[in-house]
Amino acid sequence: MKPGVLLFLTLRSCKNKPVFPRSSFGHMETLVHNEDELKEPVIDLEGFLKGDEADTARAAELVRTACSNHGFFQVTNHGVDTSLIRAAHEEIDKIFKLPLDRKLSVRRKPGDVSGYSGAHAHRYSSKLPWKETFSFGYHGDDHDSVPLVVDYFKSVLGKDFEHTGWVYQSYCEAMKKVSLVIFELLAISLGVDRLNYRKFFEDGSSIMRCNYYPPCNNSALTLGTGPHCDPTSLTILHQDQVGGLQVFADNKWLAIRPRPDALVVNIGDTFMALSNGRYRSCLHRAVVNRESERRSLVFFVSPNEEKVVRPPQDLVCREGQRTYPDFTWSDLLEFTQKHYRADVATLQSFIQWLLSSKPSNF
Repeated sequence: MKPGVLLFLTLRSCKNKPVFPRSSFGHMETLVHNEDELKEPVIDLEGFLKGDEADTARAAELVRTACSNHGFFQVTNHGVDTSLIRAAHEEIDKIFKLPLDRKLSVRRKPGDVSGYSGAHAHRYSSKLPWKETFSFGYHGDDHDSVPLVVDYFKSVLGKDFEHTGWVYQSYCEAMKKVSLVIFELLAISLGVDRLNYRKFFEDGSSIMRCNYYPPCNNSALTLGTGPHCDPTSLTILHQDQVGGLQVFADNKWLAIRPRPDALVVNIGDTFMALSNGRYRSCLHRAVVNRESERRSLVFFVSPNEEKVVRPPQDLVCREGQRTYPDFTWSDLLEFTQKHYRADVATLQSFIQWLLSSKPSNF
């Protein structure tokens, strides 16, 4: 079935009320939900960034507790200008308000990470997904005269989207900077050299994704994003004030409260391997709203594709043994793009596939 037909059938499953107009970024009233919330820590990075030892120790302890249990926390005073976050949210509409045929002309191809995608209905057996995404790659070591993100937007969407490309180029650069700070904090929390993970990811690759979730009256029939664990290393998300992100913890789905000044951070499967299984990559999903459209910005951090994913030796010595064999991010990326849809068992399934298809170094 063609992607356009899939999207149309998914759209037919929800008969929408008129979309409520949005107020300015950060000031839209958070919708009231009768749902339990995850008690994830909200970590103020100001003291850590200034080198305050006591604040660093407190932040590391909060990270250690969160990542040992469910892998989710939020960070404030992260150094990303609110005007840049606002601009990145505003550009989302310019992409998703394009005519459907224009969006489908730049749809993401099988096995690729960049481009437009709507519905994903071919990947689910129930609860039709209800969202549109636009994804593109970012490399922090990009030194070309025309930055990678800007060039991508101009090449696939045209000259009119050059400004959009520059906004997301700047946003990706800011997210990369934040990610390296968080990797330092993760290293401290695990008791390894604080620069270990920072150095490992400095030349890494990332995927930026813009998400748009239309409102849906028949929300019981849909999910914005189905339950999954991220196969990447670290995910940094900024969600608008509508809400919808949920984490499966304590045997139930718990909401992540939207905070305009905070970035949501969660551990992915690759970092779970880099922590020798100490830190968890947790099942999460996004639910749709009956009345309001929802937007989010997601930055997925991964190492260079050919780097060997291996936990620090001193961490292994303390644990007594390795939990996972060596692998490369390119191996895991291939597995999730061509053989397996990410879910709660992605890493374990990948390891079985890896050991059966390649010589063991475990």
